[in-house]
Amino acid sequence: MNTAEVARYLDVQPRKIYELVGKGEIPCSRVTGKWLFPKSLIDLWVLQGNIYPHPLPAAPPPPVIAGSHDPLLAWAAGESGCELALLSQGSRDGLQRLAAQQAVVAGMHLLDADSGDYNLPAVQQTLRSRPIVVIHWAWRRQGLLLPQGNPRGVTGLADVADRQLRFAHRQAAAGSRLLLEQLLAKEGRTPESLEGLARPAHSETEVALTVADGRADAGLAIEAAARQQRLDFLLLWRERFDLALTRRDYFEAPFQTLLAFSRTPDFAERAAGLGGYDVAETGRVLYNAP
Repeated sequence: MNTAEVARYLDVQPRKIYELVGKGEIPCSRVTGKWLFPKSLIDLWVLQGNIYPHPLPAAPPPPVIAGSHDPLLAWAAGESGCELALLSQGSRDGLQRLAAQQAVVAGMHLLDADSGDYNLPAVQQTLRSRPIVVIHWAWRRQGLLLPQGNPRGVTGLADVADRQLRFAHRQAAAGSRLLLEQLLAKEGRTPESLEGLARPAHSETEVALTVADGRADAGLAIEAAARQQRLDFLLLWRERFDLALTRRDYFEAPFQTLLAFSRTPDFAERAAGLGGYDVAETGRVLYNAP
């Protein structure tokens, strides 16, 4: 339900709904800039406000893969028929939604500066008390996306900074933003040294479109995004993209359907066609919480 519909359902004014949202007191999620209210959770929320002799069971998380955007994952979720929707707001956002039981799966590529490992330190820190499983999805090639032909002859991030080229930054919760900060730190620079646009890009595809449309001269994203928009790609890093979820949801039909599809020839062919992916270890269990 949208805001007006849930207000009518509860027989209150819409301003009361916004007040409850602001206080975090009503089940809701924000999708494409709009507040949505799952009816099943609203019904449970109403019941929990009544006198009840026994505690109510916790509602299952919505069938959503939250976290970082990945073109191969988005395609596989649709093609497999797993009935899991995608909400791509960044790796950190995905972990937070998983912790708050607002998603079934969190996709991430979070590089830990201290250990050099991907994702597991962040999972252990955020979800240390939960029965979490981390599944390897793919290795991806990350680098600079540049206009076709690389007309400015960019050879690295230093050129982008020194020439004050327009750079398509990612949002703060994105794993690509974290990687950018660490790559720049190795050169003694900060993200502020890059001439950023007013509005950050919220996906790999949005970075590519921003460069392809001429609104930016460069951006950091995966090779697959560059190929989709026929952009030049300058490799900077190889990263690991993983999926985190609870042990219970790992064995449920939606995720098992997605996992089974990732073992098919169609999946391998799509990964090769997108470019920049290594899916030889897709599905391997990287972490199984005690």
